[in-house]
Amino acid sequence: MRQVMIMLAATVAFAATGCDKGDAKNAGDKAAAAVDKAGESAKAAAKTATKSVTEVAEKAAAEKAATAKAGDKKAAPAAKPAKAAAVDAAALLEPGKLTEKAPAKFKVKFTTTKGAFVVEATREWAPLGADRFYNLVKAGFFTDVAFFRAIKGFMGQFGIHGDPKVAKAWRGSKIRDDKVGAASNKPGFLTFAKAGPDTRTTQMFINFADNARLDKMGFPPVGKVVEGMDVVNKLNTEYGEGAPRGKGPSQGRLQQEGNAYLKAEFPNLDYIKSATIL
Repeated sequence: MRQVMIMLAATVAFAATGCDKGDAKNAGDKAAAAVDKAGESAKAAAKTATKSVTEVAEKAAAEKAATAKAGDKKAAPAAKPAKAAAVDAAALLEPGKLTEKAPAKFKVKFTTTKGAFVVEATREWAPLGADRFYNLVKAGFFTDVAFFRAIKGFMGQFGIHGDPKVAKAWRGSKIRDDKVGAASNKPGFLTFAKAGPDTRTTQMFINFADNARLDKMGFPPVGKVVEGMDVVNKLNTEYGEGAPRGKGPSQGRLQQEGNAYLKAEFPNLDYIKSATIL
């Protein structure tokens, strides 16, 4: 193609000027140079055009990707954080305000350091106890509360708050006894602990074994474990009975010093992470 263009250019130049052979050769050389220059210009123009097209295409692709990414964000909103168990810190210091009547039946999910279990409470079994249990759970009382007295083959006890201020506020908030007989202290049944007539406050225990003898001693259950009894049976019992009769935690020191005392001297105790009404 290049050779043809040079010959045509030379012929035109020769015909137009009427030159001799030498002039014709010069005209041909000039024509060749002109063709080469034109070719280089054409190549440069093509390269520039190609670069422009490529840049436009890349820009369009980038804009499309950005639009798609924005669309994805809009279509798939960020996951909501897990809802933590509510703790009513102010209410925990005023037990007299937590007196709501419990439903006839309600379930509570306990999440612990050993796993989760569910208790179903029946108000008919122990109305005053069920009401107290219901209000404690709703206020978040059991969050980070230890199973401070767990005796193998007997029961696991909890309910002294880890904050000494809260524990003190509830020590004097006692409820009257309920009648016994509607339910028995069999394995998995949940009952309030007490130190004598009409002394129930916040301490509770779950029976590991059949402790029916406690019925006649005035300990009416308020509920029973309906899911996760295997978790309850895994609660740590290595410390056993509390001081001074055993090597476990002193209730007096726990009341005064809170969880700091337990974590320092009884690091393997299990805890309730949260208790939530289902």
